[in-house]
Amino acid sequence: MALPTRVKIVEVSPRDGLQNEKEFVPTDIKVELIDRLAAAGFPNVEAASFVSPKWVPQMADGADVMARIQRRPGTIYSVLTPNMKGFEGALAARADEIVIFGAASEAFSQKNINCSIAESIARFEPVVQAAREAGIRVRGSISCALGCPYQGEVPIESVVDVAQRYLAMQVDEIDVADTIGVGTPRRVRDVMAAVTRVVDPARVSGHFHDTYGQALANILASLETGISIFHASVAGLGGCPYAKGATGNVATEDVLYMLRGLDIDTGVDFDAVVDIGQWMSANLNRKGSSRAGNAIAAKRAA
Repeated sequence: MALPTRVKIVEVSPRDGLQNEKEFVPTDIKVELIDRLAAAGFPNVEAASFVSPKWVPQMADGADVMARIQRRPGTIYSVLTPNMKGFEGALAARADEIVIFGAASEAFSQKNINCSIAESIARFEPVVQAAREAGIRVRGSISCALGCPYQGEVPIESVVDVAQRYLAMQVDEIDVADTIGVGTPRRVRDVMAAVTRVVDPARVSGHFHDTYGQALANILASLETGISIFHASVAGLGGCPYAKGATGNVATEDVLYMLRGLDIDTGVDFDAVVDIGQWMSANLNRKGSSRAGNAIAAKRAA
């Protein structure tokens, strides 16, 4: 299959990238990060999370962040909403898209939220209905689609089952997420092929963590199955909570570098993203994990 000629990158660093940071990242920095990402040309920025501050203290300032960003016309600003209370926060914050999340792993679902996959997704039905009534886009994420920290391998049928449940709720976009970064290209190809038999590939996205260094290879495998939406995090922000010391989200700079080499258009300013990654890493007092970003920054400094 010919590779897509254009890819949409969903930049997840303000939410998925920062949520596990132990030191609270100032609201001003979060707002500037989102504004800089939107100005660099990302069509979709995951900006905040409306979850209980008790569980994710880093995201406690979501409403403030959403109130202060400079909204760029045409940019989708997404927020994570686990329940109706979260949805009400998202609605008040004028989010363009809400993100719901269910696991493809029964063990993960039971361990994390004490209910079955079917029960967890049924809880989202009123949230999705309310979003549709309000004219807000809905994205459904399938976590642990390539493997689970508790049960290991996840059956492909389980991933397809969650995708079908989302489809039945009329979710706009479905994320196939390798939450712990254990996927390899053949498995990714098989999972994506199975999902795209029931969901239009134009509505499917890949969310890959780089825990085992497979994220770019997995993105390429997804491109080969017709997927043209991918999530990435500038400077590789966002560790993997299930693998100590491991990197989490794939670095946006690395994804953009690869796509540019494949003559795939993203509409994103690569040099601006390198600058953002270096700036954000400096704010967090550490070196970012983007190989392309760090190589280009070193070349510039030489």
